[in-house]
Amino acid sequence: MESLIQQASSYAGSIDGVILLVGWIVGFWFIAVEGIFFWLIWRGRAKPGVKSQYITGKEKHLKRWITWPHALVLVCDVFIVIGAAKVWYDIKLQLPEADSTVRVIGQQWAWVFQHPGMDNELDTADDIFTTDTLHVQNNRTYHYRLESRDVLHDFSVPVFRLKQDAIPGRSITGWFRPTVAGTFDVQCAEICGIGHGVMGGRIVIEEASEHAAWIAQNSTSAQ
Repeated sequence: MESLIQQASSYAGSIDGVILLVGWIVGFWFIAVEGIFFWLIWRGRAKPGVKSQYITGKEKHLKRWITWPHALVLVCDVFIVIGAAKVWYDIKLQLPEADSTVRVIGQQWAWVFQHPGMDNELDTADDIFTTDTLHVQNNRTYHYRLESRDVLHDFSVPVFRLKQDAIPGRSITGWFRPTVAGTFDVQCAEICGIGHGVMGGRIVIEEASEHAAWIAQNSTSAQ
């Protein structure tokens, strides 16, 4: 099934898979429960000459309408938990080796991005600083160091399925690997003050030659 939002990272499909798994299971049970509900209404409808039954809910032949579906729902929950835990482990607990590292700084109300320069090392003289625009190379694994200068922000890149809180006083390390070249939205997904609604940015995913040219030009400017 094609996703409504483009997938542009190596793990976007895995996250969408968990969401679809939950959606299909919940959708199945919704249809099944509503179907049984209306069937029981029809079955127990008023009929001429038929006295209504007094049901306490303790009858064994009636309790199975609760216990059996309950057991099946728990089985479905196990599948959801296993699938979600695997994706969580792969994305949040496994940190692949980085080709490059960038720093992402949230502040009221803008994003500051620190790129490594020609030496591909962060916190050196040729680092490149930009506001609201992050430049990365396609098919390259990045670590990001996420920080906040003031309040709680949230670094969100919808096409990556990436969403991580930026907490004042902490530097949080995560990763992503772009898979599609283009320009995409960066959002703050945490209400961070009166200017929260305008705290938008963009991520520019470039092919290797284009990104190398951007790095070379801006590293020179930085020096």
